[in-house]
Amino acid sequence: MALGWLLWGAAVLLLLHVLMELSPAVNFVLRIGFYCLLCVVSSALTAPVCLLVNGGRTVKNMRIIKTVVKTFKYFFGLRFEVKGLKNFEVEGPAIIVSNHQSILDMMGLMEVLPDDCVQVGKKELMYAGTVGLIIYLGGVVFINRKSTTSAKMVMAEVAKTMATDNVKVWVYPEGTRNCTGDLLPFKKGAFHLAVQAQVPVIPVVYSSFTTFYNPKKNLFTSGKIKVEILPPIETKGLTSDDVSDLTDRCFCTMKETFFRLSGRP
Repeated sequence: MALGWLLWGAAVLLLLHVLMELSPAVNFVLRIGFYCLLCVVSSALTAPVCLLVNGGRTVKNMRIIKTVVKTFKYFFGLRFEVKGLKNFEVEGPAIIVSNHQSILDMMGLMEVLPDDCVQVGKKELMYAGTVGLIIYLGGVVFINRKSTTSAKMVMAEVAKTMATDNVKVWVYPEGTRNCTGDLLPFKKGAFHLAVQAQVPVIPVVYSSFTTFYNPKKNLFTSGKIKVEILPPIETKGLTSDDVSDLTDRCFCTMKETFFRLSGRP
């Protein structure tokens, strides 16, 4: 009986392997499905550990979450080449901004995430089952992107938290995932926050995923991701009148770096 089940299992695995080789669509769906399953299962297993070690919702849980997520890359054959980690070594709080490409960004985030750093995420993530639970325990700050007033209030609270808890805040200024091989225009919320708190902005740029991940082409293979942490941009002495210029400067610097890391002119 056991031998029969083993043979059936081997046959199913062989069939899936053949289908993945023959059909990019099947390969894409299976790999994405496995990624989602990995997120759900690892979140369910990690949440009790976070509760036992740190007692509840705290940014300290990110160390545990980071350790777990950094193993994901081995399942998908992804390699990270990181440059400029020393640029995170600033005294006191800071705003970290990075480009946002896909659901795979979580792996890139955890690859370089500094200690005592909280992320800003959309409110809908709270309801993503065990994944929502684990990011809640990790101290992620949730904002309602549909309500400008609510988002501004949350960001004001984030500014206070930075000052009192001495933490860094990670924001995706594009506001949504963008796997086009370019950058979307930046929203100004993160830069208003940096000027309001008079803390530096640290840009982080990930190379384009399009050579190994493209949902429109059912492409999901192994690949290398280049990551560069750029020098901090100071905001001391800047006012709200300087936010637009700060946003534009950061966007141009990050776009130039993005194209360079992605091998584009």
